[in-house]
Amino acid sequence: MSSLGPGRSPEPYAPSQYGYAAPTYTEVRPTAPWGTSGPPVPATPLWAAPRNRRSWSVGGAIVLVVLGIITLVSVGTIAQTTGIDGALVGSAVALIPLVGVLLGIRWVDRWEPEPRFALLFALLWGAGVSTLVSLIINTAAAMALYANTGDVTAAETTAAVVVAPLVEETAKGLGVLVLLWTRRRYFDGPVDGIVYAATVAAGFAFVENILYFGRSLDFLPAVFAMRGVMSPFAHVLFTAAIGVALGLAARSRWRGAWIVAFPVGWVVAVALHAWWNGSASTENFLPLYIVFQVPLFIGVVLLVLWLRRQERKVLTARLAEYGRAGWFTPGELSMLTSFSARRQAQSWAKTLGGTAGSAMRSFQRSATRLAFARQQAASGRAGVRLAEDERALLQRITADRQEFLGAAAVRGR
Repeated sequence: MSSLGPGRSPEPYAPSQYGYAAPTYTEVRPTAPWGTSGPPVPATPLWAAPRNRRSWSVGGAIVLVVLGIITLVSVGTIAQTTGIDGALVGSAVALIPLVGVLLGIRWVDRWEPEPRFALLFALLWGAGVSTLVSLIINTAAAMALYANTGDVTAAETTAAVVVAPLVEETAKGLGVLVLLWTRRRYFDGPVDGIVYAATVAAGFAFVENILYFGRSLDFLPAVFAMRGVMSPFAHVLFTAAIGVALGLAARSRWRGAWIVAFPVGWVVAVALHAWWNGSASTENFLPLYIVFQVPLFIGVVLLVLWLRRQERKVLTARLAEYGRAGWFTPGELSMLTSFSARRQAQSWAKTLGGTAGSAMRSFQRSATRLAFARQQAASGRAGVRLAEDERALLQRITADRQEFLGAAAVRGR
């Protein structure tokens, strides 16, 4: 990729400069959903393709195993309070809001899905590390408060309104911060920050729900209505403040921007969490929920919609630059910048049989990653591996296109 400075985005190299012919599609003309086209004619690459770096590695697998063990320890600790039956029932019921929250996260993450390793790390960090740390510190704080005051109600209220928000948002927020430090190339902005923060929060809420559901079997429907219906996204909303802050930091050319962003997001998260816990302990919870929590949720949804729209604008603008250089046809650009057209293209590719369907999905993912990598360069945040990543992605895009359009040519479509 040519050198890019902040605010400056020259055209990418043409395919011929990488040893490929531009995708003119004149030899074979199968009908794809986005128009008449045929497979390009690739030349021998002038460069050696870099070795594919897998998101999964031995070290990564060990990290996930350790986090999984910590999660089991957290659930085991809760089982000591709820009993085995309570923990089993609580776990089964807690899966319901967890699935709903994860589907919501997937909807947010549609344009540029995050690596599975990073998402699984976030989920297990929330369910394991954040939960275990919170269980230990919150319990110790409540016991200390009771020992000093002799008032059970005051001790529990103070622990819930003051201690819990401080401890829990710190424990969850650190997981998002670790992902920023270790997976910065996949941490492109506020949407990614919301996705990672929401996934951490989803893991935390799942294990916490096991506790609440497991110890409330006699009136489980009421507790489920409160936690699983009225507030399944509560922890997500709190920790999302940290995610947005770190996402903005990720877009800064100053790599230490998180030093300022993390405390700002953390303060907002703690304040929201404290307000929620405080309102839940009053008789006016329902009016406060309607007046404050519902508008907050709607506001966050509107923010996500706006951020996703901005992502689409980036995707459209950056891929258009590659289109002008000869890497994509106009029909492909239209397909890549529309969710409905992407689904239509995937359905069409599946009808071709073989690996055409997976090639289409890979084509779309690689094109999206290419656009956001170029955006990083255009905003002055390009890493040392950007040129290597660009070449690898362009090679993958070309190979995927050959695969599904070649299959279409064979079938006469």
